[in-house]
This record gives sequence, structure tokens and C-alpha cells, in this order.
Amino acid sequence: MPSSKHLQATLTSGPVHRHLRDMAAPMVWGLLATMSFNIVDTFFVAKLGDAPLAAMSFTFPVIMFITSIAIGLGAGTSSVVARAIGRGDQRQARRLATDAVSLTALISISCCFIGWMTIDPLFRALGASAELLPLINDYMSIWYFSAPLLMIPMVSLSALRAMGLSRVQGYLMSCAAIFNAMLDPILIFGLWGAPRLELEGAALATLITRAITLLVAFYILHRRLHMLVNPLIGFKRLIQSWGAITQVGVPAMVASVIVPLASGIVVAMVASYGHEAVAGMGVAIRIEPLALIVFYALSGVIGPFVGQNLGAALFSRLFQAQKVVTLFCLSFGLVLAAVLWLFGAAFASVFSQSEQVLPVAVAYLSLVPISYGAYGLVMSANAAFNGLGKPLPSIAISFMRVFGLFLPLAYLGKAWFGLSGLFAAVALSNLVVGLLAYIWLRRTLRLLEQSNEIQAAPSRV
Repeated sequence: MPSSKHLQATLTSGPVHRHLRDMAAPMVWGLLATMSFNIVDTFFVAKLGDAPLAAMSFTFPVIMFITSIAIGLGAGTSSVVARAIGRGDQRQARRLATDAVSLTALISISCCFIGWMTIDPLFRALGASAELLPLINDYMSIWYFSAPLLMIPMVSLSALRAMGLSRVQGYLMSCAAIFNAMLDPILIFGLWGAPRLELEGAALATLITRAITLLVAFYILHRRLHMLVNPLIGFKRLIQSWGAITQVGVPAMVASVIVPLASGIVVAMVASYGHEAVAGMGVAIRIEPLALIVFYALSGVIGPFVGQNLGAALFSRLFQAQKVVTLFCLSFGLVLAAVLWLFGAAFASVFSQSEQVLPVAVAYLSLVPISYGAYGLVMSANAAFNGLGKPLPSIAISFMRVFGLFLPLAYLGKAWFGLSGLFAAVALSNLVVGLLAYIWLRRTLRLLEQSNEIQAAPSRV
């Protein structure tokens, strides 16, 4: 296999802040475009009434659960590929990227089948009423078939981030979102002679868009970047590759899945206040990812940066990266909190004018954003641990945030203060765990630096 200029360790020299900025900026636009899938769907479905909006809100934790599996596998792929690039092993980088695609195909098809077969019992367990179940079926029975078309591009394109080529991924994600936004109203409302499919139309638009994205992603990776090689290798070698990916990917997957699991629990708790409250929660948790998009982008690129620099044993750059990320997250988090405090009601009213829905969304957007800076630190620290090839701390941090703090505080807050207490529990959990994540990551970096110095000492004698 010929050498490729794209498989050079480009993140091991030059200003740290510039690398992070240049990689994160196109990811912001790409993630903004991807998140617009849910936002655009919510906007158009809200025009159909409160019941369809509530039905879609019930689907959000499940969709995030499946997306989180892809995020975990992508983190594992990005980590091992970036470290291979940092070591200068281009052949292994290609092998790992290719085997990650086959692993994701196997897992995603399984998710599609299991999800499709369990729609009714799953959403009953989440608190969906008999009135909403037919609407949920309309959406998810189609959406599940798009799961492999979502997961495979997400994981395969994570190899681009490992190479420092987040710009290509950003462009592709942006184009996909624009196409989905154009297709949504046509299929939902039956414009220009198309049948009026309502919730089924929203799911079908997603399915068509994801299929096109998969084809384009494969073309870029295989034909343009020569990143994918023959997937047919010996079973033993395949298991070795899958093991290297899942060593980081499975813990990262578990850590990622904890977040939508908590969202599902929150939705179930909010459901006791009626489907209008669920709809209001649905509006808020679709605005929230938009507010957090810069943090998502930063966490998406910090892992590859850490992986390449760890592979090259450049620890001073790792400490500098943590400092840059911490200052940015805390300052930008304060800005977000102020904006959503002032304009949260205006943003929520774009999706719903209902007197029962709007107050719930506003309450969430008034309380939770005070912790967004700390939550940004949690996301970046977890991504850095994955880049270091040490995903277990990210699991511990995520478990602590959800099960150690959030759930106990949520039950107490709901009992004492209603929905406001529930939302305050989210904010307090983020603040405490953000501090924990910062301290843990810094200590880990120091231990790795000391270990590297000890190992290198005999060669200097």
C-alpha cells in the first residue's frame, strides 16, 4: 500500500490552540447540520399538533441510545487510528479503519432488528400512552431501518478526525442536513404531489438522506483518501483489530449510552405530568444540543489530538491542550447560560406556542444552562481519556454523574420542587462532575508522563 500524505502525524507540531480551533470549526458546522435533523423534524412535526410532537419526544432517548453506540465505536476507531498515525504505522491505521466499518455494520444491523421487534414494549416502559403508541410506531418502524445508515458513516468518518481532516466530515454532514431539511416538508405535508405521510414522512426523509450519506462517505474514504482496504482477512486478525477498537470503543459506548439512558429516565419522570410536559421537555432537549454544539465539536477533535501526541510522547502539548480546553469551556459556558436565560422563551416558542408546553421548556432552559461549561469539561475529558486509550475513567465519570448524583438528586428535587427541582438536579450534577473530570484527567496525564520518563531513562544512560 503506497504512503499517503493524509496519514502523517500533522497534530504533533504547531500551536495547540490553532489545531483545536481549525479542527473544531468545521465540526461545529457539521454537527450543527446533523443536529438540525432533529430540530427540523421537530419544527415540522410540531405543526401537526401536540400529540405527534410528544410521540417524537418519546423517541429521542432511543435514537440517542443508538447514536451513542456509534459515538462509542467512533471514539474507539479514532483513538486507535490516531495513535497508529502518531507512531507512523500507516498500514495498521488503514487496517483498523476498515475493520471498524465491518464491526459497526454487524452491530448496527443487530440494533435495527432488535429495535424494530420491540417498539411497543420499549415505549410503554418509557411511559408512552396507548394514544401515542400508533404515532411512535409510524415513526420508529421506518427510522430503525436508517440505523445502520447512520452508524456506519459516523464510525467510518471518525477515521478522518484521527487524520486531522475534520473539514471533510463537516462538509458532508452539512450537505446531508440541507438535503434532509428540503425533503422533510415534502414528505411530511405531501407537497408537490407527494403523499402526505406526517410522522412516517419525517422518518422516510431521514432514511433517504442517510443512505446517500453512506454512499458518499465510502466514496471519499475509499476512492479519494485510500483509507479502506480489503475487509476480507483471517478471522484471527479480524478479532485482533476488533479487540483493539472495542478496548476503547466498548467503554466509550457505555459512557455515551449512559447519557440517553438518563434522558429516558427524565422523560419517564416528566411523563407523570402529562404528554404536554413531555412535549415541552422534547422542545428543550432539542434546543440543548444546539447550544452545546461547540462543546460536542471540541470533544470530537480532542481525542485525535491527544492520540497523535501520545503516540509521539509529546506530553507538554497534552497539558497545554487541557488548559486551552478548560478556559474555553468555562468562559463559553457562561455566555450560553446568559443567552438562554434571556432568550430561552423566544427559542422555545419557535417550536410550540402551547400554554402547557412552553413553560416546561422555559423552566429547563433557565436552570440547566448554568452548568453547560462544566458539562463541556466532562465531554472533553471523556474524549481525552479515550484518546489516551484509557476509557475506564470516562465510564466512572459518566456513572458518577448519572447514578451517583443525578438520579438521587432528581427524585428528591421532583418530590420537593416538582419539575424545577428535577431540572436543577441536572445542573448540580454537571457542576460537580465537571470538577472531578478536570482533576482526574490532569492526574492521569502526570502519571503517564512520569511512566514515560522512567521507560525512556535507560536509553539515555
